[in-house]
Amino acid sequence: MDQSTVENLLRGVLNVQWQGLVMIAVGLLLVWLAIAKEYEPLLLLPIGAGCILANLPVSMMVGEHGMLTVFYDVGVGNELFPLLIFIGIGAMTDFGPLLENPKMVLLGAAGQFGIFLTLILAILLGFDRNEAASIGIIGAIDGPTSIYVSGKLAPNLLGPITVAAYSYMSLVPIIMPPIMRLLTTKHERTIRMPYSQREISQRTRIIFPIAVTILVGILVPFALPLIGSLMLGNLMRESKVVERLTGAAQNEMNNVVTLFLGLAIGSTMVGEDFIQLQTLFILVLGLIAFCLDTATGVLFGKLMNVVSRGKFNPLIGAAGISAFPMAARVVQREVSREDDGNFVLMHAMGANAAGQVASAVAGGVLLALMGTY
Repeated sequence: MDQSTVENLLRGVLNVQWQGLVMIAVGLLLVWLAIAKEYEPLLLLPIGAGCILANLPVSMMVGEHGMLTVFYDVGVGNELFPLLIFIGIGAMTDFGPLLENPKMVLLGAAGQFGIFLTLILAILLGFDRNEAASIGIIGAIDGPTSIYVSGKLAPNLLGPITVAAYSYMSLVPIIMPPIMRLLTTKHERTIRMPYSQREISQRTRIIFPIAVTILVGILVPFALPLIGSLMLGNLMRESKVVERLTGAAQNEMNNVVTLFLGLAIGSTMVGEDFIQLQTLFILVLGLIAFCLDTATGVLFGKLMNVVSRGKFNPLIGAAGISAFPMAARVVQREVSREDDGNFVLMHAMGANAAGQVASAVAGGVLLALMGTY
């Protein structure tokens, strides 16, 4: 056995690096969170697995023809996977509560202000404009939009931004309540809002995704890929004539794409690139963006409370972020914490559906502001 054969046999051991070991530990942590805590398991588990596979020494999974590299090139580098997931989200989303109460769209818009405030803060910390915009979009708590925007503006930051976005999505029930309690009084949290369910015709439900696509396509063309995909899925759902396609978008396609997307994102978390001070900044700024979006949503809810002369529960404003439908459920839980007979879930679902649309539009606005497409 010559020396080269021995080196080949020991290549894995000889190429172990401390950065790789740290990232393998990070990957194991993500897998543990997915399995033991059930924090966004559908995505955190493949991301963790992709991270481990990419950081093993001399990994063949991330080479020129490696499987993870192929997944990245096929679906992340060209933003295909986030758009396919948006079709699935649209097929699962009921915009009925928003159509019953259209003023909730204002809360969806208010829930995006933190994105732009964080963008300014990131620029002050030394990130360039594209990187700052990509970090700010974490505040939307919308994983596919974060991947889409950062993939176009700052692909070098795709790994930490995606991990931050999905990690904070899983922490919505923990991060939002203290902010909601801090900004509201007990009296405001106990305001009851009667809900009279109004029948929304199928014609209206079909016209809605078509109208939104055309309107946003004209006003914010940079948001068209996101909105168009979301509304295509919703049109299939509401038309009720393509049940098989709707079911496939909700289940098979969404599940397969989520697996490939998670593995591809995990493969970007290579130790030498990921372990940097800026990764810590991104995680902190992403948290700030999330908190600011929640706060501005609640504060706008307080404004609506004043305008309605005390008849609007400000907590509903917190559902204006994306994170559908988790944010709406957290609002209902906080309201029930003060008064278990108070039912505001459908109002919150309307604001939450508006946040889903608004986050995609905000992503398009950022792309327009940065002049990148």
